[in-house]
Amino acid sequence: MRISVVIPVRNEEHTIIELLNSLKTQTLTPAEIIIADGGSTDRTIEMIEGSDRGPLTIHLIRGEQGFPGRGRNLGTARAVNEWVAFIDAGVKPSRQWLSSLAAVAEKPGVDVVYGSYEPVTNTLFEECAAIAFVPPPVNMGSHSIRTRSTASTIIRRNVWEAVGGFPEDLRSAEDLVFMNRIDEAGFRTAHAPEALVRWSIQPTLWKTFRRFTTYSHYNIRAGLWRSWQARILLRYGLLAILILPVFFVGARWLLVPITYLLLMLSARALIALRRNMTCYPASLPRYLVRFAVIVPILAVIDLAAIAGCIQWLLTDRSLTEKNTSVVQGV
Repeated sequence: MRISVVIPVRNEEHTIIELLNSLKTQTLTPAEIIIADGGSTDRTIEMIEGSDRGPLTIHLIRGEQGFPGRGRNLGTARAVNEWVAFIDAGVKPSRQWLSSLAAVAEKPGVDVVYGSYEPVTNTLFEECAAIAFVPPPVNMGSHSIRTRSTASTIIRRNVWEAVGGFPEDLRSAEDLVFMNRIDEAGFRTAHAPEALVRWSIQPTLWKTFRRFTTYSHYNIRAGLWRSWQARILLRYGLLAILILPVFFVGARWLLVPITYLLLMLSARALIALRRNMTCYPASLPRYLVRFAVIVPILAVIDLAAIAGCIQWLLTDRSLTEKNTSVVQGV
């Protein structure tokens, strides 16, 4: 089975060589690898061009600054094979990643195959972050698999064409829109639990905040805010209402909204711990430590979700007003 592997990159000088080395040792060698650069300003291009390609056939597309969706579209349009596999820089695939996807794709009637992924949890913070926001695996027959991701996917090229490719104006959430389009178009999907890739979680609270602010901004732009931000805004809208009586009752009333906030975060932390007991087992003391770390992580993610909403409101509305003014001026 001949498969084109498409990789969108931008400023991946620290990860791209490791990914290419992993692809060189796959049990099924890609027929071609198409790397679409989105305007890297570091040594990414230089490292790709100077890499030891071994058995790999690599095509490099140098593009202007762009988001991952544009990179995947450019790469898929360049692909010469019927089947196209997507993977991201910054992840490390298992040796049988591509062959596992291919084995399921060869079954009659299959149009799209989703693999699985695992977060790298080398530190306590990364472990707690994974528990806090990474969906736990679900049972699918004799295997467990996490929710679908384009970082481990193979599709027929005509599926990409039929759904219009990936949105190109989204820094994130473009994969969710793309996969939703596949579902709406009625294509047959399957899963390959052994097609595993590992990806790194942001290692600090600050980097987590920045990443989720971006997620929140583009999640709203993609029209998916009801699946995430709606619940956050409702929770903190209630918190704002609880704060109002402080102007009439006095500062002592602040204990009420503070208690509400802590109980809300604690309940969510306990739920996260419970649903991850199978994949992250631990002793009682370890669970207590995790709880103490997960609570502030959830608070930071909520803050980032609200910050992303504000960012969207300011930047996207400004762009809309600017475009309207130009049209009126013309």
